[in-house]
Amino acid sequence: MRKILVCTSALGLMLAAGFTVSAQKAGDAAKGKEVFEQCSVCHNADTDEKKVGPSLKGLFKREKLKNGKPVTEQNVLAVINAGGNGMPSYADILSADEKANVIAYLKTL
Repeated sequence: MRKILVCTSALGLMLAAGFTVSAQKAGDAAKGKEVFEQCSVCHNADTDEKKVGPSLKGLFKREKLKNGKPVTEQNVLAVINAGGNGMPSYADILSADEKANVIAYLKTL
């Protein structure tokens, strides 16, 4: 009984604080465009032409990422964090706000 009370209380506190596990802060596309400048060395944003990495023009209009996963904020964030195929990991390079801003910018392309 005591465990149930403690868990219920903790859940109530988290909900009262606005805590959600899956919620991601909405980004600022204008700030994301500035952060994207470092990405533009390898990725195009205004043409479909491939550079070192794939073009990101229309990314969120696509059905799947190059890794075969659906194009969602979570999957794009996972690629940003993990890198791969020559792309470095940005998990520790970009802040959470910068990543949210880049994703907001990518949604405008």
